[in-house]
Amino acid sequence: MSLTMMIIYFGLLILIPIWAQMRVKSAYRKYSQVQNSSGMSGADVARKILDENGLFDVAVEPVKGQLTDHYDPRSKVVRLSEGNYYGQSVAGAAVAAHEVGHAIQDAEDYAFLRFRHALVPIANFGSNISFFLILAGILMQASGMLLLGIVFMSAAVLFQVVTLPVEFNASSRAMHQVVATGIIRNDEERETRKVLDAAALTYVAAALVAVLELVRFVMMYFMMNDD
Repeated sequence: MSLTMMIIYFGLLILIPIWAQMRVKSAYRKYSQVQNSSGMSGADVARKILDENGLFDVAVEPVKGQLTDHYDPRSKVVRLSEGNYYGQSVAGAAVAAHEVGHAIQDAEDYAFLRFRHALVPIANFGSNISFFLILAGILMQASGMLLLGIVFMSAAVLFQVVTLPVEFNASSRAMHQVVATGIIRNDEERETRKVLDAAALTYVAAALVAVLELVRFVMMYFMMNDD
């Protein structure tokens, strides 16, 4: 790989996630200032959708920070950042509905969600050890060690890739729920979708960067063997 290509490649690795983060923060900042027509807080939105789907045992709690919203499948809790929990914005409603989408996936035993949960310990171990194996393999010109690092890294990359359908499905469920339950009006669908699409970009960017890095190391492995 030429120096110019290397500069472009590493530039993309840095810029793609930054661009995705800027998009989601921009969309969130803009639509967190726009009140939703129902006047419901994020907590109200989450509770309404949960109850509409019979998930009365799933709690809704506030959590500190911004965009720290998540669903905890172990505790069966939807946690919303305080701004979304108490606020009545379009962004807050969209984020709350998205996290409830994960709770619905959990209740329905959604296959990709189960697969992602099963990958967590493997992916964590793979991401921790792969860097050292790959670095040692490159420095020592040990193709076997490099290959082992690539195998472990593949588990972490697979986790990133499997995350995509999980997140897109949760957003799709969120749009359906906020419309079906009357939480938003038809003229608010566009703004809600913008928030959800911007958030999805961060996962796409993470998966793309992970795949690019994996491909680079695979190429290095073949080049090492050719030598």
